[in-house]
Amino acid sequence: MRPTLLRLANASGPLPLTVSQASVQLIPPIPLYRRLLRAHRLLPADMRYMGDSYVKSEFRLTRTTDNPLHIIGFLSQWKIYLDEIESSLIRPDGRKQGQAVEWRGKKLDTGAFGKLSTEQVGQLYELMHATKDVWKSPEQIEQEAKSAGVSPVDPNDPTTAGNS
Repeated sequence: MRPTLLRLANASGPLPLTVSQASVQLIPPIPLYRRLLRAHRLLPADMRYMGDSYVKSEFRLTRTTDNPLHIIGFLSQWKIYLDEIESSLIRPDGRKQGQAVEWRGKKLDTGAFGKLSTEQVGQLYELMHATKDVWKSPEQIEQEAKSAGVSPVDPNDPTTAGNS
């Protein structure tokens, strides 16, 4: 057998990992938390705010968890997210550290989608519709409001501010 194939065979470990194997690849909670917030610094401002608030709330909710399997699952999933964010934010075009770069997520694969419960599918559907309007320009939203027969409310206009 070729030496490269032997190295490749040795490099790929057995799946799924045992608890002791997974703990070797995990980052302790506080350094992981800090690295996540640092990685979010490179995201656009609105995505950074959303990501930071979500990370903070999830870590706050999990602070009192005693179940080791839950803790390992929690840390390993956040580590996967961190690796994905860091790999997608690194640009070979010479951008400086600290400059925001464009980041797009990835599509949900059918395997992960098939594992969702009906309640989770419903939540995902609601999230999809709620986020459609987030990236529209104010002109597009105003035009859609006019076509629907709804008058847009300008918060700076004192005559329409209290009419919502």
